[in-house]
Amino acid sequence: MIKLDDIKNNPVIDSFVRKGDEYLSVLGYTEHSYRHTNHVSTIAYNILKELEYPERTAELASIAGYLHDIGNVLNRTEHGLSGACLCVDILINMGMRPDEVATVISAIANHEEEYGHPINDVAAALIMADKSDVHRSRVRNPDFETFDIHDRVNYAVEYAFLRVSQKTRTITMDITIDNSICSIMEYFEIFLSRMMLCRRAATFLKCNFELITNGTKLL
Repeated sequence: MIKLDDIKNNPVIDSFVRKGDEYLSVLGYTEHSYRHTNHVSTIAYNILKELEYPERTAELASIAGYLHDIGNVLNRTEHGLSGACLCVDILINMGMRPDEVATVISAIANHEEEYGHPINDVAAALIMADKSDVHRSRVRNPDFETFDIHDRVNYAVEYAFLRVSQKTRTITMDITIDNSICSIMEYFEIFLSRMMLCRRAATFLKCNFELITNGTKLL
C-alpha cells in the first residue's frame, strides 16, 4: 500500500515539485514548494480525520494534497488537469491500486476554483486545505512597492487557521488581515470564488462553512 512517505521519497515527484515551484518563481507567483505541499497535505488529512473518515481515505487526501500542484512543472494554466495526468503513470508504476489512483487524480484535477468541483471526499478536503493556505510567508517578492494584489493580500494575512468540528459539523476559516496593507474588500476581490468553492466542499462533507475575518463572521 502506497504511503505518503513513499510519495515524498519518489525522485520524479520530488523533481517535479521543486522545478514547478522554481518555474512559478520566475513568473512571480507565491511559494508553491515544500512548505505549501506539506501544509496542504497535513490539513487535508486532518480535515477527514477530525470528521472521522476512514484512515485510508484521510491518507489519500494527504497524498493528493502533496501532489496537487505538480502540474506547475508544465504550465500554471490548468495545472490541476495537467498534474492529474502526470500522476497517473507515476502512481500506477509505484503500485497504487487503480481505484485509489482514480480518487487521487480526480481530486487533483478538481482543486482549482476556475473549473473544480468537490466530486469526492478527498477532493473536498483538498480544496479546503489548499484554499485556506493564505499567509505572508508565501510572498517571495522582496519589494513591497512592486506588490501585485496577490502579493499584497497574502502579505496582509497575519493569521490563518482552519478549524473543524465533528460535533457541530462546522468548518471555520479564521483569518486576521492587516487593514493597513490590504482591505477586506481586496481580499474578497481575489478570494471570493475560492471561498465559494470551500463552501461547496464543506457542504459535500455534510458540514457548514464559516469565514471569520478580523473577528467578524462574513460567511
